[in-house]
Amino acid sequence: MTNASSIYPGRRQRGAWKPAALLLAGNGLAFPAVAQLDTNATVSAATLQTWNWHVQNTDIVQGYPAFASAYTGPNSLPAGGQTRESVSLDLMAGVRLWPGAEAHVDGLMWQGFGVNNTLGVDGFPNGEAFRLGTAVPNVNIPRLFIRQTIGLGGEQEDVADDQFTLAGRQDVSRLTLTLGRFSPKDIFDNNAYANDPRTQFMNWALMANEAWDYPADALGYINGFAAEFNQRQWTLRYGIFQMPRVSNGTALDQHFLEAWGMVTELERRYTIGEHPGTLRFLAFLNHANMGSYQAAVDEAISSGQPADPTASREYRYKYGFGLNWEQELVKNVGVFSRLGWSDGHTEGWVFADVDRTATAGLSVKGEAWHRPDDTVAIAGVLNGLSQVHQDFFAYGGTGILAGDGRLNYGWEKIIETYYDFKVWKTVHTSLDYQFIDNPAFNRDRGPVSVLGARLHWEF
Repeated sequence: MTNASSIYPGRRQRGAWKPAALLLAGNGLAFPAVAQLDTNATVSAATLQTWNWHVQNTDIVQGYPAFASAYTGPNSLPAGGQTRESVSLDLMAGVRLWPGAEAHVDGLMWQGFGVNNTLGVDGFPNGEAFRLGTAVPNVNIPRLFIRQTIGLGGEQEDVADDQFTLAGRQDVSRLTLTLGRFSPKDIFDNNAYANDPRTQFMNWALMANEAWDYPADALGYINGFAAEFNQRQWTLRYGIFQMPRVSNGTALDQHFLEAWGMVTELERRYTIGEHPGTLRFLAFLNHANMGSYQAAVDEAISSGQPADPTASREYRYKYGFGLNWEQELVKNVGVFSRLGWSDGHTEGWVFADVDRTATAGLSVKGEAWHRPDDTVAIAGVLNGLSQVHQDFFAYGGTGILAGDGRLNYGWEKIIETYYDFKVWKTVHTSLDYQFIDNPAFNRDRGPVSVLGARLHWEF
């Protein structure tokens, strides 16, 4: 599963903010250098972008040397060391259908694997590593959606051309509806400093709240509907999505009334002095054909076999909460954090095995050393499990990412740092280091040092 990029106006691809001024791809229109609010502004047909197209490519190489391991299980990271690469190429296009309505499509080609086929670490080090790794390039349509924006009057703001946005103007007070195939992460749980493994931190736990088992197939996308009510200082969001038929699968569960994932998010924007900040509170409720950890443990005790949740699968609820914060401290320096909690009783179904998570980090732009388009950043991660989830792994259970056959439990601890530097125009390259202690929550394995390099370009 890869991370999803933002498809809403005002958000840069996968979370970093983009200036309102740029040359529009596709039709060559230009917009002013600074977004201006205007209570009397109207948009003529000549200033509306009718269509656009964009391309992005990201190549990542990651590897780690040998590390200490008391034993190896079915989902364990190989202790002897390994190097893998991943490649993604997206061709994206959008068209204006009628006033306020846009249709967008994303054609994706991917190739490569995460280390150990994306198993063995829950804060997995490569957010571009699909669970459906492939040695031969594969193609998919991860996004195909319609977005309708309904203006509610009052002041307006410029909207810049972007990978899933047509340039124009819109009311600040608005209702936005999105229907089709996309990712819940396109709309929910965004963060300006930790959101996009193509340009920012690569670790799964830093691109999203890992305690949120967000609805998606094995590629990270799903059919769904989302609504967003926006005001100048706050936004309220709601989404409902289909769920996969099996854990981490590609086929969708066709029992629409039984298999779904819902999420709500309240976003509050503010400033301290002249420095912007945002606080987001998220709550989710999933209903899918999931197994019970307690039932799997009870069966393992009575049978002497490894814990297996499949026999206890039935339509169950799973719920949880998340907190997401970002704050500019001074110009070009920002901090961020995520906290997450889920009930931890039902089988991990989509994203990760994590029930508790806490992350925090610092991001600095390079203007102080005369490299304003460079970024250096560092962040820490704590991932944990509920008690019954610990018991499940201790009795030999396997999850989405973890499962060593037995478990000497400890919090999974991760530190990631990267330097991203601009090579030419929209071409960037990055060097990345991740230190992972207790991989897959196991004190008997690790620590692991993961080294990575990334090349990213877009237009």
